[in-house]
Amino acid sequence: QVQLVESGGGLVQAGGSLRLSCAASGRTLSRYTMGWFRQAPGKEREFVAGIRWSGGSTSYSDSVKGRFTISRDNAKNTVYLQMNSLKPKDTAAYYCNTIITLNGSGPGGSWGQGTQVTVSS
Repeated sequence: QVQLVESGGGLVQAGGSLRLSCAASGRTLSRYTMGWFRQAPGKEREFVAGIRWSGGSTSYSDSVKGRFTISRDNAKNTVYLQMNSLKPKDTAAYYCNTIITLNGSGPGGSWGQGTQVTVSS
């Protein structure tokens, strides 16, 4: 089973940027469609962005479209989320996972510890 470790979160002012990383061990990610999700306190986990194994197709939730960019480096077994123009409503714990479709359906059975992103106004 693949183990996923998210990193790169932190505290940033509104309008700032962060780059999250999702490193995998135990199995290569190169054949998986991957997704980023986030969960704010008191809310359900929501899909943020997805990328096919080839990197040729991506998808984004409406709330981040135009501000976030998902990418991957299969040679490094890592998926990234570049987040620009951050807003306080982006504050959440961010997680990556394997997914079945680009809309975020069918996330893998286990989740990593996530990385916290806090955006101050």
